[in-house]
Amino acid sequence: MPRIVRPTAYGTPEVLAVTSVAVPRAAADGVVVRVRAAGVNPIDWKLYSGAFHAVDDDHKDAAGIVASMPSIGLECAGVVTEVGAEVTGVGTGDEVIAYPVTAAYADYVTAPATSVFRKPAGLGWAEAGSLMLTGTTAVHALEAAGVGTGDTVLVHGGSGGVGLMGVQLAAARGATVIATAAERNHPLLRDLGATPVVYGPGLADRVRAVAPQGVSAAVDFAGTDEALDVSLELVADRQRIASITGSPRREEAGIKLLGYGPGQDAGTEVRAAARRDLVERAGSGELRVVVAATYPLAEAAQAHRAGLAGHAPGKLVLTP
Repeated sequence: MPRIVRPTAYGTPEVLAVTSVAVPRAAADGVVVRVRAAGVNPIDWKLYSGAFHAVDDDHKDAAGIVASMPSIGLECAGVVTEVGAEVTGVGTGDEVIAYPVTAAYADYVTAPATSVFRKPAGLGWAEAGSLMLTGTTAVHALEAAGVGTGDTVLVHGGSGGVGLMGVQLAAARGATVIATAAERNHPLLRDLGATPVVYGPGLADRVRAVAPQGVSAAVDFAGTDEALDVSLELVADRQRIASITGSPRREEAGIKLLGYGPGQDAGTEVRAAARRDLVERAGSGELRVVVAATYPLAEAAQAHRAGLAGHAPGKLVLTP
């Protein structure tokens, strides 16, 4: 029987359970995908931990809140096994990337045809299955902060899944990129086009030392008080600071707040428009998807514990 991973209650990764389900059927305007890889993202454990912020009703589907307990797994890649009657341009046997979806921690997932993109032949399954959520989040943050040619942008959390995407995409836009990370991750960030700096006390001075021209924008993928304070200290225009996470202090700072909660910008149109470009960049090798580790589907809880520990740079991925 096909399997799916679901939280059985709110709590820690121990609440995740693998259960058997029937193979889903395609809606008239959708497809069924046999999942080969599903990206693991912090939103997954935030949803069932009970710590996730309030979500506007209009954005509950996008956040995976579609039932009494949240569905987890918002992105994947796999092979189409069934196509709805109204779908054109996609056929059974096609290798695809699907985003956004819900409940992708499974052997099979249903997806609207509008969420499906052909997987480039040269892109591995793990990379394809973990490209979209972090990629679209990074694009959204860079757009919100107005990052472009001639800017110097400070990327907080540069070695995380979103940060690694943000570093590359900012550099591709012609910006000078400064990225915070633990020292062990500095070689990777240099390879991706950033000047790395260690976070911690004295961060603002270290950024000034490597960017004497000043910092014109900041994107916060770390969510720490330090990231907020240093961004406010270094960036003159608070509307050029964008944050995807962090404490309620952000709401009082006059910066761009990104997310699904009240008063936040969900960036739905920006994210949707970015998907095809991300696929093309990843397929050509221009955009690197860094995979830290893969786990069997049945070890989803272990993958979440590793994600919460946060030691390795890049994405975690579930495979069959």
